[in-house]
Amino acid sequence: MSLPHDNFDPAASSLSGQIAPEVMAELLSVRSSIDNFDAALVHLLAERFKATQRVGVLKARYQLPAGDPAREAAQIDRLRALAEDAQLDPAFAEKFLTFIISEVIRNHRAISENHGIDD
Repeated sequence: MSLPHDNFDPAASSLSGQIAPEVMAELLSVRSSIDNFDAALVHLLAERFKATQRVGVLKARYQLPAGDPAREAAQIDRLRALAEDAQLDPAFAEKFLTFIISEVIRNHRAISENHGIDD
């Protein structure tokens, strides 16, 4: 069975043949690292969403609200500080976490609405 990532060509580039081979080689090397980071991010997000799924089940089981504004604000503050320490734009980190939180809340609402309480 062929998976979508089986057809991924790490050397795909519209720059092929337009730049010096040594520059292309360095570009592909750096892009390979980026590809590895992207894969790690996807796997980390999958694990994070598995954990938030468990939180959603608990919230549904005990009829708790899908969102927790105090927790969300604390997490945003924490992530902004982590971003600053890591020399990442805190505004970007906040946008990223805000997007994730909105997806988590959407998932929690769906769990609650569907009474999908599976252990």
